[in-house]
Amino acid sequence: MKIDVRHASHPEAVRGYDTETLRRHFLIETVFAGGEIRLTYSHYDRMVIGGAMPLGEGLPLGAPKEIGQETFLAERELGALNIGGAGRVVVDGRSHELQKYDCLYIGKGARDVRFESTDAADPAKFYLVSTPAHEAHPTVLLTRDRARHLTPGEAATANRRSIYQFIHPEVCQSCQLTMGFTMIDAGSVWNTMPAHTHDRRMEAYLYFDLEADQRVFHFMGEPQQTRHMLVASEQAIISPPWSIHSGAGTKNYSFIWAMAGDNKSFTDMDHIAIADLR
Repeated sequence: MKIDVRHASHPEAVRGYDTETLRRHFLIETVFAGGEIRLTYSHYDRMVIGGAMPLGEGLPLGAPKEIGQETFLAERELGALNIGGAGRVVVDGRSHELQKYDCLYIGKGARDVRFESTDAADPAKFYLVSTPAHEAHPTVLLTRDRARHLTPGEAATANRRSIYQFIHPEVCQSCQLTMGFTMIDAGSVWNTMPAHTHDRRMEAYLYFDLEADQRVFHFMGEPQQTRHMLVASEQAIISPPWSIHSGAGTKNYSFIWAMAGDNKSFTDMDHIAIADLR
């Protein structure tokens, strides 16, 4: 297991970041590595973001020093969403089978968590998001047909998309974690435009289902001080609570969103008119 630590950045400091500095603070370039668990510990709401890509043997979820507990989930909850081949997550001896686009919520207090692939030649890729938790909720397997499905946007504004809400108050109980994914329709490229902020909670994005030679322009920063990063498939973004978070791809793509903070209201947003962005 490898873990990186990212400290919070003041928005006034970010105004002066060059491209390299911006990427070093907010982009997770390698989420998945064969036979490893890789984690990034963000000081925004203490969210941990990572990937588990098991090959021959299963990968146990240990508790690195940065977690400060005997076990990883002693005071945390975890969402694991598979974007690779078939696999399983074994939680305290109970096996949960996950196909591509299936999600597993694991509640506080689970002690032994292990990630496995059904076929090492087509390994599972478990995208992991963990947040502090104040009480224990049951572990729940969430297939795509169990998710809350929304279809917002219009072809005229190039933002037709399908939103699948997995760890969400109307689908699965959690302490503060919300999680799901969005698929952009063919012919559309935009997500989350018009842009918004929500200073009460942070967010993380994993972009995926994008060809190797394509990119997403991820926009961030204060509404009147926007910045952008070019993001490849299976790279993740840490989005501060004070920042907009919007993107446009060189073709359609998918992304996993996850949030943590003061509430779990998906619609708690401070909208910004397109004409007011700078």
